[in-house]
Amino acid sequence: QVQLVESGGGSVQAGGSLRLSCTASGRTLMRYDMGWFRQVPGKERDFVASIPWSGGSTSTAASVKGRFIISRDNAKNTVYLQMNSLKPEDTAVYYCAARYYMSNEYRYWGQGTQVTVSS
Repeated sequence: QVQLVESGGGSVQAGGSLRLSCTASGRTLMRYDMGWFRQVPGKERDFVASIPWSGGSTSTAASVKGRFIISRDNAKNTVYLQMNSLKPEDTAVYYCAARYYMSNEYRYWGQGTQVTVSS
């Protein structure tokens, strides 16, 4: 079992930056791919970014490409989402998730952290 806890959310002005953290307990994240997702009221949960367990090639949604960077520190059992040049449309609850590297499904999810971007 893996428990995930997000932190680092809050309120920021447009153009500002935040760094979200997701720390795992129960097991290490070795061999787990990690992803970030976000959800706004009345809409589906959207993919934001992902990173394989090896820390290699990352994937980023078109809406945040060039602004958000996903990274991980396996020694700390932590995954990060660096968010730069934030826009009001980035306002959402952000979730981290984990999937075993041989799986197609994100099995473990955090509780989410609120990010609010104002003009």
